[in-house]
Formats: sequence, structure tokens, C-alpha cells
Amino acid sequence: MAERFILPGLADVDAKPFWDAATAHELRIQTCAGCGRRRMPPRPMCPWCRSLDATWPAVAGRGAVWSFVVAHPPLLPAYAEHAPYNVVVVALDDDPSIRLVGNLLAAPDAPPDSIDPATIRIGEPVRVVFTAVDDVVLPNWVRA
Repeated sequence: MAERFILPGLADVDAKPFWDAATAHELRIQTCAGCGRRRMPPRPMCPWCRSLDATWPAVAGRGAVWSFVVAHPPLLPAYAEHAPYNVVVVALDDDPSIRLVGNLLAAPDAPPDSIDPATIRIGEPVRVVFTAVDDVVLPNWVRA
């Protein structure tokens, strides 16, 4: 049996606009139509004003590394060939309270282990790129 990457499910109706936008290489964040606050992860109700109405405006796709970890073996078998690799948390410039997780890559089509983890710095500017893995397009990051 071939080992597979663990990928997000695409059946979640609340997150579908996010994944549809990623497939189109756009970064869109759910925004309350009532109070205007952005929220991630997507959900049916605004936690601040309780509105059930939301929009999905595009954001610039720029941010800063807020945190990161470096995964080392032992790992799930599907990830072992990429170890050690980084996982970054990025605070978006459009709204630093919105943080997205991905890999910091050396180039848009590079593998997750393409950056020397010792060179990653908290606060360094990054921009979004999109990586297709099976039937999912994931937001990842490159240095800005």
C-alpha cells in the first residue's frame, strides 16, 4: 500500500470557497458581511457578531513568518523523503490576526525540504504560492 500525504478534506461546505480560490491560485479569506471581521478557519457564524452572512474577498497574499517548526524523523512514511522540512505559520499583512500554515519553499515548484531550516527567521516577509498535491491545491510560501 502506497503511503499518502495527509491532505485537507474538500467536502466542508464552509471551507469550500477557500479551496476553490486556492485551485484558481487566489487567496481568499472568509469575512463577515455584518461586522467586516475576517476569520480563519471558515465557519458558518461570525464569532463576534453572530451574523450568518459572509463574503470571500481576495487578500494580497503577503505576510510574515509568525512561527515555524522543523519536522525530523521519525515521520509518517509519505513525508520521510522530505525530512527535515519546515512548517511555517504566516500572519497575513492584510490582517495579522489571520494565520495560515504551509511550507516555506525556495521556489514556487520546489519541494518542502528546499529551504535550509537554519535560515528561517521569525518576521521575515513571505508571499503565497500554490502547490498542487493530488486533488488539492495548497497555499505555500516563498520569501518575498
